[in-house]
Amino acid sequence: MSTTDHFTAHRNLLFTVAYEMLGSAADAEDVLQEVWLRWVEVPVDDVRDPRAYLVRMTTRLSLNRLRTLARRREDYVGTWLPEPLLTAPDVAQDVELADSVSTAMLLVLETLPPTERAVFVLREVFDVPYAEIAEAVEKSESAVRQIASRARAHVAERRPRASVSAAERDAVIERFRAATETGDLQSLMDVLAPDVVLMTDGGGKVQAALNPIYGRDKVLRFLTAVTPEALELEPVWLNGSPAIQFVVAGHRDGVGTMLVEDGVVTRLFLVRNPDKLDRVVAPIGLARL
Repeated sequence: MSTTDHFTAHRNLLFTVAYEMLGSAADAEDVLQEVWLRWVEVPVDDVRDPRAYLVRMTTRLSLNRLRTLARRREDYVGTWLPEPLLTAPDVAQDVELADSVSTAMLLVLETLPPTERAVFVLREVFDVPYAEIAEAVEKSESAVRQIASRARAHVAERRPRASVSAAERDAVIERFRAATETGDLQSLMDVLAPDVVLMTDGGGKVQAALNPIYGRDKVLRFLTAVTPEALELEPVWLNGSPAIQFVVAGHRDGVGTMLVEDGVVTRLFLVRNPDKLDRVVAPIGLARL
C-alpha cells in the first residue's frame, strides 16, 4: 500500500482518536492535516505497523493541541460544550464507540489531565496495547498502567451510572421533542428529571445561559423564555445518538443532545455557538478499528 492508501484506510480511526482527545472536530481536523504532512515524509516501507505509527503520531500531536486548548478554554465565554458531530445511525450499533463520543462522556474526559485522557482513550476505547500507549505518550509501560488505573477510577466516579436501552432512550428523546414543539408543558415536565441540568453553549456569539441551570422548574422557565414561536425541531443523529436540531425561519439555530437515565432526561446540552455547527451538515465517519 502507498502512503496515501495507509492514511486513507485509517483516517476515520485517526479522526476519532483526535476528536475524543480534543472534543473539537475543527481541532481534530487540524491535527489530521499535520499528521498527513508528517506522514508523507516517512519512508512507509520502513514502518513495521503503519496503523500504530499513525495512531502514535496523532496522539502526540493531539496532546500538544490539548494543552493549547486548555488555555483557550479558560477564556471561553459561558459554558463550553464539545463540538457536535452529525453521524450516521449505524454508529450507534457500536455501543462502546457511541458512548465514548457522547456529550456526557466527552465532558467527563474534559476533567482528566491531558496524559490521563490520552491513556484512557487509547486503552479503554481503542484497546491499544500498553506498550504502544507508552511509546505514544513517552512514558514507561508501568507508568502507563498506573495512569490508566487512575483514569478508569476517575471516569467511573463521574460517568452516568444508570443503564438504559436504546429503545427507551429514543422514546424519551422523541417525547421531549414533541412536548417542546407543541408547547405541552405538562408533558415536558414529565420527561425531565426533577434535578435535570441544562447546559447551553453560545460561545459569547449568540444568546445562551452563561452557567448551568439546575432543576426542572428553572430549566422549564428558561426554555419557555427563549423558545421562539417559529421554532421547528428536526430529529438528527449526533455523536452516535438521536438528537434534535433547532430550526428558526429555515435556518439552523442550534442542536440539542440529552442524557437519559431511568426514563427521564437528566442532562440537556444545547449548542448554539455558530462556530460549532459546521459539522452537523454531512455525516462524519467514526471508527475504532
